[in-house]
Amino acid sequence: MNALKLVRYAAWASIAVLAAALAAAVIFPRLTPQPVMTGKALVGGPFQLETVDGKPFSNKDVEGRPYLVFFGFTNCPDVCPTTLFELTGLLKDLGPAADKIAPLFVTVDPERDTPEMLRVYMNAFDPRITALRGTLEQTQSAAKAFAAYFKKVPLDSGEYTMDHTASVILMKSDGTFQGTLDMHEPRETQLKKLELLAASAT
Repeated sequence: MNALKLVRYAAWASIAVLAAALAAAVIFPRLTPQPVMTGKALVGGPFQLETVDGKPFSNKDVEGRPYLVFFGFTNCPDVCPTTLFELTGLLKDLGPAADKIAPLFVTVDPERDTPEMLRVYMNAFDPRITALRGTLEQTQSAAKAFAAYFKKVPLDSGEYTMDHTASVILMKSDGTFQGTLDMHEPRETQLKKLELLAASAT
């Protein structure tokens, strides 16, 4: 077999293999695993915490109402105060529609964030933002419900800080996940997300 015939033979063999593969895909499409689409993100669920006044506060208290959740702590040097300050401005700019939304701030540092500490800290922000705390177990359960993360990080000084999810979680009035609010987004985008959230009010 000369070189030309060898090249032709290889080309026809490749075409035959490709044709067989295409035929198999058409005849046996169900053999190919298909991704399962549920249409729902696994964010949101039961939680049990307390307000700074010691009153129980759970998912039942926001049932049927759009709400947002931000996990943070009072000793946070920049992300938490900046986010709460930005939320305060966004709620103001949203106008009357902001009253339809229940903004929640959940401390991930219940060891240091006493009710009194939280009460004083929240005076700097919109009074509609409800500060919540719980035991470590309750806090872990709440974070898990919203697919959020936090971890105690020791410092060289002997103190510690908290690493945590920095985005704001948006939940529609039917209890489903709308998305997140990122403070690095354009302000117009943030306001549009909150407008859509408020519009889900029943």
